[in-house]
Amino acid sequence: MKELLQKINDGTISTQDRLNALKHFISQGGLKNYVPVTKEINNHIHTMYSFSPYTPSMAALRAREAGLAVAGSVDHDSLEAASEMTEACKLLGLGCVTGFELRVSFKSTPFAEKKINNPDSQGIVYMTIQGVPAQAQAQVRDFLKPIHQQRRNRNIKMVENLNKILCQAHLPQLDYQRDVESLSQAALGGSVTERHLLYAFAHLLNKEAPTAQSLIQLLETQLGLELSASQKNRLQEENNPHFLYDLLGLLKSGFLPQIFIQPDENECPPVQQVTAFAQSIGGIPAYAYLGDVGESPTGDKKREQFEDSFLDQLIAQLPELGFQAVTYMPPRNTREQLARLQGLCQKHNLMEISGVDINSSRQEFNCPEINLPEFAGLIDSTWALVAHERLATIESDFGFFAKNNPLVATSLSQRMAVYSQLGQKLQAMPNLTKEEILGLLK
Repeated sequence: MKELLQKINDGTISTQDRLNALKHFISQGGLKNYVPVTKEINNHIHTMYSFSPYTPSMAALRAREAGLAVAGSVDHDSLEAASEMTEACKLLGLGCVTGFELRVSFKSTPFAEKKINNPDSQGIVYMTIQGVPAQAQAQVRDFLKPIHQQRRNRNIKMVENLNKILCQAHLPQLDYQRDVESLSQAALGGSVTERHLLYAFAHLLNKEAPTAQSLIQLLETQLGLELSASQKNRLQEENNPHFLYDLLGLLKSGFLPQIFIQPDENECPPVQQVTAFAQSIGGIPAYAYLGDVGESPTGDKKREQFEDSFLDQLIAQLPELGFQAVTYMPPRNTREQLARLQGLCQKHNLMEISGVDINSSRQEFNCPEINLPEFAGLIDSTWALVAHERLATIESDFGFFAKNNPLVATSLSQRMAVYSQLGQKLQAMPNLTKEEILGLLK
């Protein structure tokens, strides 16, 4: 079983080999001690195709281990996890939603000079495209290729900035291809993010300062970082399996600004261009709400104010910019923040999507907040996304927001109820024919 688990999470073997290992794991009783499936869902799981310790197959298995009913893959600037995630979830009896995340420019909007939901940039926004139909994967790949190249050029320059600091600190330097790009799946259509760069830096620091005390001293004296008590405690944990991820989070919040280079509109296209593309392929463009940050769950964000002070104006603007949904993470925000956001989404007819951003081995896949009465709608919207992706893959006019959808004249809540029930029926009856599936909608 241990060997099978290693294969399931082996990014160096083929997709089919990982899926075969997952089949063997299931057939040999690997799931017998897992908790029963609950109502919980997660639509925002990163995989190795952006930055994550998990292959798509392992991400799906971890979701099943946590008792999730639906798992969704969302990678930065990449949809390459989608096919494997879909098949792995099918093997595990889970609903599946696939999509990708990218940054877009808000420079043509009233919020151009504000930090909106991006800790690193003003006028640059994180968004997701959810529920992408399978037949659109090639179009997405072509759309993202120039973004990958622009990001690569900027990454190389940031490594050059880092190397200047390393030289001054009398530390070894990094080689972009050898040390950073090698940590990614760039050759297979994956993205290379700032996290890859910082993860390579974390490896270097760990090698140079192999004990917790020597590492803390290096960070504080040679690199001039101020570490909080909680950050020091994590670095000093004995036999910490998440050590490099904890160090990465510390570097992201405290060191990244020293080397960061702002992206331009070649890397972060205008928001209207991206939402139009999303709608053209049958995906659902969603604004990713961050909200003012207090204590970050992963230690990678400092206390800071974001869109809460102008949230009413921002949410009102989203439909005009082409957004059809807002995605948010219940564990990251206060009940007051989320109640306000929910009210605004309902006022402006925006679908609400939930998912907890998973990119570290320390994070739990569960989202118990989903079980609270005020978040019941997030379970319904997730099953609606499951139905949307399945139906839009078969027939584009049956996508949730398709202009020729038979339910186009109904309200958002009415359509949500129908699609949510459809998603659960499709999950309970996985072998329905195309005609039977479309008959359920008609």
